[in-house]
Amino acid sequence: VPITADDPSNPFYDVARHGIIQVSGDDLFGRKQIVFSSCRLPPSHQLDHRRLLQFLKLTLDHYVEMDYILVYFHCGLRSSNKPSLKWLREAYGEFDRKYKKNLKALYVVHPTNFIRIVWNIFKPLISRKFGKKLKYVNYLDELREHLNYEQLFIPADVLRWLLRFLPRSLESPCISECPPPPPCGFSLSADQTFLVSIRERSGGALIPPVMAQTIDYLKLKGLRTEGIFRRSVQVQIIKDVQKLYNLGKPVDFDVYQNVHVPAVILKSFLRELPEPLLTFRVYNQVQEILGVESSLRVSRCKQVVEGLPEHNFTVLKFLLGFLHTVTQEIIFNKMSASNLACVFGVNLVWPRHGSISLSALTPINIFTEILIEHFPAVFVSKHGLETRTRPG
Repeated sequence: VPITADDPSNPFYDVARHGIIQVSGDDLFGRKQIVFSSCRLPPSHQLDHRRLLQFLKLTLDHYVEMDYILVYFHCGLRSSNKPSLKWLREAYGEFDRKYKKNLKALYVVHPTNFIRIVWNIFKPLISRKFGKKLKYVNYLDELREHLNYEQLFIPADVLRWLLRFLPRSLESPCISECPPPPPCGFSLSADQTFLVSIRERSGGALIPPVMAQTIDYLKLKGLRTEGIFRRSVQVQIIKDVQKLYNLGKPVDFDVYQNVHVPAVILKSFLRELPEPLLTFRVYNQVQEILGVESSLRVSRCKQVVEGLPEHNFTVLKFLLGFLHTVTQEIIFNKMSASNLACVFGVNLVWPRHGSISLSALTPINIFTEILIEHFPAVFVSKHGLETRTRPG
């Protein structure tokens, strides 16, 4: 379980409390977004940089088995909080192939000459392959093409800095005011929920076609694929498949000869919903799960999902039943309920405003893990019927 920033009992609380490192959901292609914010670094005499390195490695250890990206906000790095070059060199040496293999991109946002000087110093030590992963970003808007901008954790200090030096038209000062586009080309009126709209446009089908098709394919050909849902695929392939769905054309996943394509499409579909499948209303209830006694958590999760709108409940049951099935093949796919929760949690629930903080990830992952592991108890009664006894 990731270290939370607001729990003094955790061994790395002295580092975590600063919020230097945040996990901000998935990017547009299903890769975990991990953010390092220089402006959150306290003066060097107030922080043990060796422990910072240990904490960074501990955080990454939860995600390095899947594809992930790093976003480094350079704004706010000053002489008073700047780590030494010796520490930077030691830190690079600590990150062996385990950490570099599945790192798909390192975005350095608002680089200064210091960054380029450091890069030139370390260039002899850095492999050409790793060097290709480095991407300089001068404007936040450049991140929109690659990242899930709405879930990206951007410190207030970074936004304030942008407002001082850049025209308002170039940067958005409030991330929460930028709603994600509806997935798969569906546009909604103000009085429609997304799932109701899909049902109307899909001949009354209860399960959105994107979910039904990807899950059916994965049940047939992906259950025993090692690391299913942990890998990303080529950006252009994802765009091509999304375009087919947008145009209402059939999608034949056999054409791509890659079972990870439907896996990424499924995650992307959930992530791009205007409102999460678990709904905004449930977010606070999910965050409170840590305060529930362990023996009562399953029944509490059951209460929460039974309070969902009827269509959300039906679609959630369909998805979680599939993920429960995935765990039954753990010998082959290496995907436990905990691993799947780490992948799907942030795609099932997020706050109405702002991004998900690192401390908020723990209850989200625990809640999702319970739904997957205890699927029969949460969604099915003793008689094999749905637990729902009333419409939402």
